[in-house]
This record gives sequence, structure tokens and C-alpha cells, in this order.
Amino acid sequence: MHLLNDFDAMTLALGWAAKGMYTTAPNPRVGCVIVRGGTVIGAGHTQPAGQAHAEVQALRDAEARGNDVRGATVYVTLEPCNHHGRTPPCSDALVRAGVGRVVAATVDPNPLVAGQGLAKLSEAGISVSSGLLEQEAREMNIGFFSRMGRGRPWVRMKSAASLDGMTALHNGQSQWITGAQARADGHAWRARACAILTGIGTVKADDPQLTVRTLDTPRQPRRVIVDSKLDISLDARVLAGAPSWVVGAVPNPAKEAALRAAGHEVILLPNDAGKVDLAALMTELGRREINELHVEAGAKLNGSLIGAGCVDELLVYFAPSLIGDGQGMFALPALTDLEQRQRLRFHEVIPMGEDLRILARFTQPEE
Repeated sequence: MHLLNDFDAMTLALGWAAKGMYTTAPNPRVGCVIVRGGTVIGAGHTQPAGQAHAEVQALRDAEARGNDVRGATVYVTLEPCNHHGRTPPCSDALVRAGVGRVVAATVDPNPLVAGQGLAKLSEAGISVSSGLLEQEAREMNIGFFSRMGRGRPWVRMKSAASLDGMTALHNGQSQWITGAQARADGHAWRARACAILTGIGTVKADDPQLTVRTLDTPRQPRRVIVDSKLDISLDARVLAGAPSWVVGAVPNPAKEAALRAAGHEVILLPNDAGKVDLAALMTELGRREINELHVEAGAKLNGSLIGAGCVDELLVYFAPSLIGDGQGMFALPALTDLEQRQRLRFHEVIPMGEDLRILARFTQPEE
């Protein structure tokens, strides 16, 4: 029988965390395995908000299997919490269970935890450590770390384009530039997000649903529409099926009342130019516990979001084709010097059917 080492056990815990990819928000995706003698005796992952966290699920699993956890080692992808939120502290549950060792992939960025969970375990005589597969654990919860550290979601901007960077023909035709596999993968990225953002231009031009349709998901992301003048039609498909957040800048009492009567929320965040203050919107979404924001918008809003410093990474699917002069991905101002360019680094480059998926992250000055 293969006996698990620390690396193997934490890898398993990350696999369990991934089981909560579409369900745990606004809580982080956390997995936990309990090991004795190199064998897993209990495992679990965080349930939807208000339900049991990964550690409690794993303890329950061990009990259901008839396994004694006293003295066992617990591998968890995020530091056990030590505060009363929607559920009791997991650190207390581990102390009561009498485990001997706790290995956390990373410290919890939540200021209410931030090392205090591990400290409580250590004070109870439990051996603790952190940092094993930390980067993988942070990637799993990149939005949660963003919201806790910056007060705003992690913003991922998705686009599908030809090799010459066109998302559509001049007449707007764009179905389909990329293949079925790339389109299905795009829906998976939608599904993991807490919210999907688009602009009124895209709503008017394409009338998109912006729902997850190619895979089973227990919840649909919230839809957010940037619409400065509240021009949106109440019949727009993006408003169908569930409440949306419509973000405007210019008061329109009649349209606001109609949208609210239809179950939607209107958020007014004007800047000095009478447009939506995009940076303020990111802060507001963070306040509303949005961890990951998925952007599918037109070139104009894409450019504005990038210009306002609101975008963390680009998710671009490139098709092996050339379109010629058409509609581009980003409406950005012309530069006079190459030093003014926005710099990114490639995080992932993966073939996706006949297409190529690139995940590129904006770099910080120190990078």
C-alpha cells in the first residue's frame, strides 16, 4: 500500500478543495484530508456559505468511517479559522478532536484569522506548519485573497479573437471565431466567477444571456451591467431569470423604479465625467463579497477597465485565422513611446482544441 507523504497528502487536499470550485463563494475553496500511518482516514471540502467548513467535513467523514483521529495529521489548504462567522471556529473543532499535527498550505488572509488559527492550535499542543504548496492554494482562491488584501475582486477579462486580434467582423458577426472546446472552457471560467460583468454596448449589440450553459453548476454567477444612462431594455436577455445589478451614473427615476420592480438592483456610481466610476465599482463589488469577477465586454469598456487599472489578468482564446480589419479586443489610447505600454506576463499558454488559450497577468511596477 502506498503511504502518503506530506506533499502527496496536500495534493489530495487541493483536489478536495477543487470540488468546491462553484459552490463555496463568498467563502474560500478549502480541502482537508486527515492522515494516520500514511493512509487517509477522513476527507472533505468546504460546503456552501453557512454550512460546514472542510475540517469539520473531514472530521465527520472520519467518524462515519469509524476512524479515530486522535494524534492524526490534518492537511488543510487554508489555515483553520478561529472566529465565529456563519459557522463556529474550525480550530476549536480540531482541538476537541485531539489531532496531533496540522499542516496548512497557507495562512488565511482574512484579518479575523491571519495566523491566529494556527496560534490557537499551537497553544493547545498541536504541531503546526504552513507553506506547503502555498502558491497552488493561493491560486485556488485568488479572488478571496484579492478581496481580503485589496478590498476588491480579482478581475479576469475574457476575449476570443483571431490571430490578428479581431473579435468580430466590421458588421459585428462573431459566431464563431473559436471552436467548441474553447467556448466550453470559457463557460467553465464563467462558472467559477462570483459575477460576470458586461456593458450596455454589448447588451445592445449582442443581447447576451451571460449564463453558464455548457456544464452543470449549482449556481449562476451574478450579472453586472455597466450602463451609465440606464438605457437597458427591460426585455434584455441578460436581465432574464435572476436579479441583476445595473450600474449607472446618471439618475433616471422612472427606469430605476422599473428595474427595481422587476427584481433588479440599481447602483449609481458616477465619476466627474458622468460615466460609471469603475474603480469605485470594484470596491463596491468587494464590499458585496464578490471574489472573482469575469468580464465579457466590448472593446470600449474593456479599454476603460484596463485604463482605470481594474483588470488583473486577460483570458484570451486565439483562433488560427485572420479576419483583417474588424472589431478589436481593447479600445486603448494611442501611445507616443513604447515605454508607455501596459506590460503583462504569460501565466499559462495552453492548446484548447484547434485554438490557443492564453492567461496573461498585468505586472506590477516592482515586477
